[in-house]
Amino acid sequence: MEIKKVGVALLGLGVVGGGTYKILTEKREAICKSDGVDIEIKRVLDKNSERIKELGIDESLVARSIDEIAADKEVHIVAEFFGGVEPARSFLIRALEAGKSVVTANKEMLSKCWHELELAARRGGGGVYFEASCVGGVPVIRTLTDSMQGNAITSMKGIVNGTTNYILSRMSDEGASYDACLKEAQRLGYAEADPSADVDGFDSTYKNSILSSLAYRTRVPVDTVYREGISDIDVKDIAIGKDLGYTIKLLAVSKCAGGAIEARVHPAFLPHSHPLSSVKGSFNALFLHGDNVGDVMLYGRGAGALPTGSAIVSDIAFAAGKERHRRFDFETEEVDRAKFVGDFSCGYYLRVIADSASLGKIIDVLRRNGVSDCAVKTVGENETVFVTHKIKESAAKRAVRDMELLSGVEKVAALIRIED
Repeated sequence: MEIKKVGVALLGLGVVGGGTYKILTEKREAICKSDGVDIEIKRVLDKNSERIKELGIDESLVARSIDEIAADKEVHIVAEFFGGVEPARSFLIRALEAGKSVVTANKEMLSKCWHELELAARRGGGGVYFEASCVGGVPVIRTLTDSMQGNAITSMKGIVNGTTNYILSRMSDEGASYDACLKEAQRLGYAEADPSADVDGFDSTYKNSILSSLAYRTRVPVDTVYREGISDIDVKDIAIGKDLGYTIKLLAVSKCAGGAIEARVHPAFLPHSHPLSSVKGSFNALFLHGDNVGDVMLYGRGAGALPTGSAIVSDIAFAAGKERHRRFDFETEEVDRAKFVGDFSCGYYLRVIADSASLGKIIDVLRRNGVSDCAVKTVGENETVFVTHKIKESAAKRAVRDMELLSGVEKVAALIRIED
């Protein structure tokens, strides 16, 4: 087998960048034997000299700027680990315009700037690779792009954020409060000091945008994805849901029917029998449906230095073996916003605090908003849970507003969607 020599530059040597450096160094010979490419780290770009020393990187490999890397003829692939939109976007566009291929795990930057990267890749001739951007070390991107050609994907549901899954799993298993579980997640390193990207659903929204774009071969911008986080979830509702046969998860959901696309991120109850209900702790999973293959589920570690580094290295080896790079044409097309569904349908769990005399009036409100029948469960003094069949999101929110106008209703304490 003829060995192809490929030079790589690493932008950033933090947790994932350092993990990638270690994997590339330790697995260089094995990748060379299995893939026929000799991948050598030619350049690194990081201001932290202590980190460079800690990893044992030779000073001669340290670049002073992205321009130095872009001009280096021995660098063929640039892998980025900065996070955030800038300077990652500008640096990768510079590398692409210089003819390099790029590899990134940066879901925020990719979801917001993918079309710009794609145009720069066309100008320079390289490719854009991003397996590690969604669900860490689980090969969901490659499955969507290289394993599902015989299918039209009609729906996806995913647990795509390990921090929120850890928090909700602990709340469910131990009955601990949201605040207590968040603090523990921060202590263990699952959650950042500012956890808003995870717990408010931003991270999952970026991933849903990327995965839905790939699944339906059309650009699904971040601002078309409905987003709601987990900070208002009460352990009381989790316990009631368990009694009703449900498990709570922060879900990334998307569906495509007749050219209409809905994409959303929010907490949801799933039946205990659904495969995603058994995904616990910091693990992730994606459950998708193809018209020919049926249901497929991918499961594994969604984050961490080595799982994410593993996906980065996979992309580097994959890109290194390509003479021609895939072009995502949909990313350069004008977005047709008319095809995105904002008013989706699902079941609803409502916990209402109201006096017993208001029960009939609450049911009348639900009927006026399209609920022909619903399960009713008394869960405490002046507290009742209503579980509806599928109705429109607008109808559910209108019903909540109308209930709270009733004189005997103190408040609607919880609204949680139900996915089947």
